[in-house]
Amino acid sequence: MPDSEPLWVDDAAGPVVRPYAMTRGRAAAQNRFNVISQVVAAQPAPALEVGIGPEHIAIVNLCQRPLALAEVAAHLGLPLGTIRVLLDDLLARRLVKVIEPKPHTTLPDDSVFEALINGIRAL
Repeated sequence: MPDSEPLWVDDAAGPVVRPYAMTRGRAAAQNRFNVISQVVAAQPAPALEVGIGPEHIAIVNLCQRPLALAEVAAHLGLPLGTIRVLLDDLLARRLVKVIEPKPHTTLPDDSVFEALINGIRAL
């Protein structure tokens, strides 16, 4: 009698690990990282220890040079939400630094431009 449950195995990748297993059930990050935030390792990757999984180590190894959060997710083939939660763990252990993008500068009010144009005309 064939087993009715599908196998969670990919011949090339081996057993599939669900993202919630990597994050120990956490679905949301405490920090609100932007997809273009730059992630860079603060120190070499540690050995496996409690609270540090292979995905954490992969992020630290990958980020020896700054990479955008979206690039990290793409390189590791993991969802952005999972990467954000794993980054929370790495930040708490000071293994990575996250550099947030600078906010867009706001343009001055139109009255400033009008005053400038009027001043140039008066010359």
